Amino acid sequence: MQTFMKIPLATVLCWLLLLLITLCSANDNNSSKPSDKVSFIPQPTSPYGSCGHGGCFCAPGIPGIPGSPGPAGPAGTAGSPGNHGPEGPMGPRGKKGPAGPRGDKGEAGSAGSPGNKGDTGVRGKQGPPGPKGPQGPSGSAGSPGNKGDTGARVRGKQGPPGPKGPQGPSGSAGSPGNKGDTGARGSQGPTGPKGAPGSFGRNWKQCVFKNLGENKDSGLIKECIFKKASATTGLRVFWSGTLRLYNCHACCRRWYFTFNGAECSTPAPIDGVVYMIYGNSARKDLHRVRHIEGVCEKIHKGTVRVGFWVGNCAGYGSADAYTGWNSVSRLYVEEVPSPQA
Repeated sequence: MQTFMKIPLATVLCWLLLLLITLCSANDNNSSKPSDKVSFIPQPTSPYGSCGHGGCFCAPGIPGIPGSPGPAGPAGTAGSPGNHGPEGPMGPRGKKGPAGPRGDKGEAGSAGSPGNKGDTGVRGKQGPPGPKGPQGPSGSAGSPGNKGDTGARVRGKQGPPGPKGPQGPSGSAGSPGNKGDTGARGSQGPTGPKGAPGSFGRNWKQCVFKNLGENKDSGLIKECIFKKASATTGLRVFWSGTLRLYNCHACCRRWYFTFNGAECSTPAPIDGVVYMIYGNSARKDLHRVRHIEGVCEKIHKGTVRVGFWVGNCAGYGSADAYTGWNSVSRLYVEEVPSPQA
């Protein structure tokens, strides 16, 4: 029963239709045979066919439901390759491709056979004489010449004095002589060795300026008078105060010290600079405290005028400078011992 239930309905209907057609055909064949006593009378037939005498007609059956598609068959074998088609027309020429990378350098070729000797060229002009060569070694001494004839008996010039002879032995001591007169004073002897460093008391001074407000672009700012005690010492100086540049671009000002009107030369000038960019159109007005310091040597003792100045930087023109804004400025001077060797 379970097996019958698995048969599709369409298959069952097809079987029933075939069975009905078979039965109708068998019945029609039996009724169409001729009888010995009864003559055969043709019977009218239905458009749908007949299945016997007396109006037994079979109606066409209901078309069956198509069956489920069967499983796919095995893949067929590949066909033989077709004939080669005719060659197509040549296409248009393509654009030139980019140049390829440069290839490696090839190996050097073998040397070629020597060429024929060329014609002799025209003789060139004589070149300039070369530099004088080094002196050659002295030649060997020649053989002595023959003795000359006796000259006239004339006295020759006196020859140069001969070399000094060796010192003879010391003689015996003589008797003491009388005391001579006092001789002249001799020249000063060489300088003796440097002595140990001595003690040195401090000697210093500071000049103070409140709200200096100096608007000079060039010239002396302030001066401090100092009394120096020794010619062998140095002077230590420094300036502490505000410096400024204003309303300029790529500009520079230089502040420096002088001693009796001249800048320091031993060992070098004592100075400082202020440089500014992008300050034009009054965009920057920066007052900053600056400290400029140094020691100057070889300044004579006595009164020294220490000056603090402003001026041009090397390679730059004038600019708007300002010294000592709204604060206290100091110019400090101190006498210091000479430096170590």
